[in-house]
Amino acid sequence: MDWILLRGLTREQAHWGSFPERLQLAFPEHRFHAVDLPGTGVHYREPSPGSIAAIREKVQQQVSHIPKPYSILALSMGGMVALDWAQHVSEGEIQNLVLINSSSGFSPPWHRMRPVSWAKIVRLLTRKELFDREADILRLTCNTEPELQTIKHWYRIQRQRPVSRHNTWQQLRAAASFRPLNRRPVPDALLLASKRDRIVSWKCSEALEHRWQWTLKLHPEAGHDLPLDDPEWVVAQIRQWLIA
Repeated sequence: MDWILLRGLTREQAHWGSFPERLQLAFPEHRFHAVDLPGTGVHYREPSPGSIAAIREKVQQQVSHIPKPYSILALSMGGMVALDWAQHVSEGEIQNLVLINSSSGFSPPWHRMRPVSWAKIVRLLTRKELFDREADILRLTCNTEPELQTIKHWYRIQRQRPVSRHNTWQQLRAAASFRPLNRRPVPDALLLASKRDRIVSWKCSEALEHRWQWTLKLHPEAGHDLPLDDPEWVVAQIRQWLIA
């Protein structure tokens, strides 16, 4: 089984850290492909579209060489891309869907991005002091104090493949305007959310659970970047869900 891994706003595949390797060790019979959204990572020189649908189409082109069907694991804005993707392909093309701390137009704006975080996020994403910016982004998205090694790693990512201010605003625009279709794209999906996420309320995942009777699992302590805060918990929830 092939899995597509999608990150969130202005983040790229390198921000997963060791998480893809953890997945590969846990599920050796599967193959995991971390893919960058347009305007980030290996595509940082490209303009990012201003809608989730257009971003999804770009990602689909990137993975056209991977045999179908496949599964998608996606975090935050990547989850919007994954949900839109699942709603615009033939039945059975997406085998498994795992959405982590994501949101959609089914939730009110103050759940999709907590009001106390909005101004802080905009300020951080446009801040010029690169090292301090990446450190503060980590402290906002994680509830565990980031190690210096991780901060340096994120700093190097942004130095090597900087996300432009234009692409940052385009992604913000796409995420804010995302409205999924009303029809359920897959019979079941795994929704993982953090009760102490300071950016997106876990109630956004609960809204999807109630709408489509999907499986929701809540982490009591982790922050928005759940795979970084507690990767083993994420792996355990996926394993349990796959064998259920």
